[in-house]
Amino acid sequence: MEIQDFNMKMFTMKGKNAIITGGNTGLGQAFSLALAEAGANIFMPSIMPDDPSFNQTLAARGAKTAYMYADITKEGVPKEIIDNCLAEFGSVDILINCAGICPVADVLSYGRDKWDATININLTAAFEMSHEAAKVMIPQKSGKIINICSLFSFLGGQWAPAYAASKHGIAGLTKAYCDELAQYNIQVNGIAPGYFKTAVAQASIEDTERNKWIVDHTPEGRWGDVADLMGATVFLASEASHFVNGHILTVDGGFLVR
Repeated sequence: MEIQDFNMKMFTMKGKNAIITGGNTGLGQAFSLALAEAGANIFMPSIMPDDPSFNQTLAARGAKTAYMYADITKEGVPKEIIDNCLAEFGSVDILINCAGICPVADVLSYGRDKWDATININLTAAFEMSHEAAKVMIPQKSGKIINICSLFSFLGGQWAPAYAASKHGIAGLTKAYCDELAQYNIQVNGIAPGYFKTAVAQASIEDTERNKWIVDHTPEGRWGDVADLMGATVFLASEASHFVNGHILTVDGGFLVR
């Protein structure tokens, strides 16, 4: 067996073009910044307003950026996103399905309105984005799809049944698409973040009892910082992970081992 020398250039993404849904807010900003640092150009479809200051941050890393207002739950919008990225940058090499919501309520108050909205954006839209991206990636015989899963891809979902169901579903979609697309040199993986300091988590951070439970349950004894996700993102989006496929990578400070 001949072992080739390992080349750190496998982690670079110069000339690659990435679509990151919700890439201009929350954890999406960490994914965008990580890929920009590694050399990729960033296309950001989002329902959140364009953020010129964040665009400047990405540009300072040498990345070309493009923003598109897009509700990915609307019919035809995922295809428009792919088409616009192709028109702007010329290829779609990386897709990160990041956009998501997590409405909470007790079991008797959790109705179809919350269920449908959550499944539509967290799961159905991710499927449609992946479906449209695959139409581009299969002919080019390369591509990376990264689905943002969750600890609730593995756990129950007290107060958030639709979120748990959608994140179990996105893990299943990751494996199913790996099974279909690996033959075309397309890698489909997931990242399952633990508890991270974001605006969405602010209520839990400020709740003394809840905060203590999360920290005590995490072997590293702290909340995650968004920068903790960046290495995993670069790995799964780069050539360094070419034989990693259908895997859900937890980035949780060890939360799941307890």
